[in-house]
Amino acid sequence: MLKSRIITALILIPLVIAALFMLPPLPFAIMTIAICMLAAWEWGQLAGMGTPVQRITLAVICGIGLFALYWPTYISPLPMLLHPAVEGFLLASLGWWVLALLMVLFYPASAQFWKHSRLLRLIFGVLTIVPFFWGMLTLRQYGFEENSYTGAWWLLYVMFLVWGADSGAYAFGRLFGKHKLAPKVSPGKTLEGLVGGLISSALLAWLFSLYAPLHISLNTLLISSVLAVLASVLGDLTESMFKREAGIKDSGNLIPGHGGVLDRIDSLTAAIPVFACLIFLVF
Repeated sequence: MLKSRIITALILIPLVIAALFMLPPLPFAIMTIAICMLAAWEWGQLAGMGTPVQRITLAVICGIGLFALYWPTYISPLPMLLHPAVEGFLLASLGWWVLALLMVLFYPASAQFWKHSRLLRLIFGVLTIVPFFWGMLTLRQYGFEENSYTGAWWLLYVMFLVWGADSGAYAFGRLFGKHKLAPKVSPGKTLEGLVGGLISSALLAWLFSLYAPLHISLNTLLISSVLAVLASVLGDLTESMFKREAGIKDSGNLIPGHGGVLDRIDSLTAAIPVFACLIFLVF
């Protein structure tokens, strides 16, 4: 298992970085739509869709819907953030993750109002996947006219931030972990691990501010980064909560050694839209 995880990571990480820096806007959007379609396929299981036909239908609807939302922004001369759908979904992501926080804090009692409703679970999927899509695109296209690599640096920063925080949380949790963070949702996570992840993210934000062309004040970067890391932890916990209610360990098996697509991007589905919303619409 560990060997397959390492091999998969060694293959995927260079591909992700290459896609960030080399793909033009339209191919990048199509790639992101494809990832979201795979996530929707897996979310169908979390929503109680038991047959492959139902889940394929959900994935196709997701792809068509996202492309229909994206195309007007692609052909428009206006900046992407000036389109109401983009701004609306990014702001909605803040509300959704606040609600998700309450659901996690009060789980399993909170599950009583949504676990029997497929519609609610599908709405939760929309609020997870669509803002993630817009967060990916708004960050990637930031400053594209002046420098086509600026947005790629932003996205790479958020990804490294989340991956670094996850590694810091794992290390601190293994070394010092005593107090459970959310034992009814994910028994392995600890408060000490959360603190370690925050420390790792703060150090990474400082280093990136020194060497990467992010062009943002250090205070804004630190605040947005810490909140994005907290959101990433919440994204992980929220998916764990839904998987627990669905009675499954992994969201899928598309990535050898890593489970499903949602298992790999659950933290990013929260961190990316929250970070984008904070730096573009709040600060």
